[in-house]
Amino acid sequence: MMPLTLTNRERSKLKARAHALEPVVHVGNAGLSDMVVAEVDRALTAHELIKVKLGGADREARAALAGEICSRTDATDVQRVGKIVVLWRPKPEEAS
Repeated sequence: MMPLTLTNRERSKLKARAHALEPVVHVGNAGLSDMVVAEVDRALTAHELIKVKLGGADREARAALAGEICSRTDATDVQRVGKIVVLWRPKPEEAS
């Protein structure tokens, strides 16, 4: 699946919706395990828009971690502020 692209207006609306959210998944210093990816995937399926708190000291490592999470969950990185990344993935269409 190709990564989703957001317009500035869509991104702004998602940022506004995400403002009140608390991080639902914490990625510790141990890095990105399959269990953490599965948890992010479950949270995205349930909520569509989530915050993830990333461990790690430097900005490049956190950016790489966010990119890897996005590629492994087909999510879009809406916003990154410090150690928090906001991820969005539209809910799957209901099979009729």
